[in-house]
Amino acid sequence: MEYSKTYTVKDEHIDVQNIMDGLYYPFYMEYCRHDYIREVLGFDFEEEARKGVNMVLSKYTLQFVRSLKKDDQFLVTCQLLVDKSNKAVLHFKQTILLNNKVVTKAIFSGTCVKAGGGRPFLPENLLAKLAGAPEWDGEL
Repeated sequence: MEYSKTYTVKDEHIDVQNIMDGLYYPFYMEYCRHDYIREVLGFDFEEEARKGVNMVLSKYTLQFVRSLKKDDQFLVTCQLLVDKSNKAVLHFKQTILLNNKVVTKAIFSGTCVKAGGGRPFLPENLLAKLAGAPEWDGEL
């Protein structure tokens, strides 16, 4: 299932070249991904942190295709992919689209860890939601 949210480029995110600074693209992807994780997967970051479970990123790859400008309205998508090797890793395929054209695409990978340390894992409530999710093929 692909999830999406619409955002508008904020004035303060524009650099001297009159385009959105590259640092903000992953932030918009994070906003969308966190909403997806909370609304669709049922994982509430604050509540889980109080229980001693932290969801963290382990890596991400991001490719810029074109730039956003001031006041552009754009769509951010998020799709859950599972790891081929059944590791305790979730992959989130994300794109930023402007007028149905790819602006930026990325894969964000993450897992859960206990606040006190230990091996990465995925909580049972998340594992139940992974059934039927496509596997990540290693491509953006």
